[in-house]
Amino acid sequence: MPDSDVLIIGGGAAGLSLAWRLLRPPPGVPAPRVTLVDAPAGPLRPPERTWCYWEKGPGDYDAALTTSWQRLRVRGADGEPLTRGIGDLRYKMLRSSAFERALRPALTSLRRTEAVAEEIHDLPGGAEARCRTADGGDLRLRARWVFDSRPPAVPPRARVALLQHFKGWFVRTEKPVFTPDTVDLMDFRTPQPDHGLAFGYVLPLDPYEALVEYTQFSPAALTDAAYDRALHHYTEAVLGLGPLQVRGVERGAIPMSDGRHARRAGRHVFRIGTAGGAIRPSTGYAFAAVQRQTKAVAEALHHGREPLPPRAYPLRSHAMDTVMLRGLDTGRIAGPDFFTRLFAQVPAERLLRFLDGDTHPGEDLLIGLHTPVRAMLRTVAELPFTARRRT
Repeated sequence: MPDSDVLIIGGGAAGLSLAWRLLRPPPGVPAPRVTLVDAPAGPLRPPERTWCYWEKGPGDYDAALTTSWQRLRVRGADGEPLTRGIGDLRYKMLRSSAFERALRPALTSLRRTEAVAEEIHDLPGGAEARCRTADGGDLRLRARWVFDSRPPAVPPRARVALLQHFKGWFVRTEKPVFTPDTVDLMDFRTPQPDHGLAFGYVLPLDPYEALVEYTQFSPAALTDAAYDRALHHYTEAVLGLGPLQVRGVERGAIPMSDGRHARRAGRHVFRIGTAGGAIRPSTGYAFAAVQRQTKAVAEALHHGREPLPPRAYPLRSHAMDTVMLRGLDTGRIAGPDFFTRLFAQVPAERLLRFLDGDTHPGEDLLIGLHTPVRAMLRTVAELPFTARRRT
């Protein structure tokens, strides 16, 4: 007999979201037995992190939000601000520690185990995960269904693969310098790298405090010293923040690739979250897609259906992302001009829905007309002759 009905590997956004949804079944439906395997404290457990996403109206995690906004701003290299409202949407900021605290009351029946999953394989009627505990012990866990949220050890083959890599400072200034109701989504007044693009990103918490990030889309991450130099330049020479305290640091690297992520790893084994293709290749956003994916999986299990996670985004969205990434990678598309032009000419609410894969084909076509059409068509023509490779 399996130890659990469901075994979840990984206690990040995808793993915890799925556990929380599974343990809140509809009336009359028994909650499944759920076990979550999370890495022991140390280098394999991710640090505190910030997730941003947008949605219409109230959401499941609003009580845990740090803050939210209804206005976004983009600045081109010339510094000209483009400020837009986002209609009925709200751009939301959620810290991982607050997210876990908010879910904790509903996870009292969750069995949590600290270990590292080393191998997962199918069995008749289920699957087994072979895990290594912190003291080196061997642990084997069986379940009817296994959901693996760990990023794949070997990325899928791709025609283009960039990184969105960044470092951010949580800062407090001596003077009120931030606009609390507006996010600076992309500020291109930063020096641009030879390959890719760079921008500043400012999430204001109040007039004195904000998360200020330096971000690049490029083939490789920078050294820690290089990020610090870029942040000093951005906060001092570009933003002119004056004296400030750095109260916290956040860093990360998100794959931006057209690799095809398999959502199924076995008859009873599935991939969710980053492993299941939840990252939008053109932007690096993933949290909203994780919620759609885990909600669909939980509904399928509650109603006795096979819980294959759905595609995170429509196939046409993936195709358009491939063209954009290839254009950036070849230098055929100038990133700052590309994104500034889109933000200037496409209603911000529609653009955000597009980035979530929530626009219809007619809207996608209208958005496409505001891109450098000739460069995009040339990129489309060469893609069939561009080989997928390990990255």
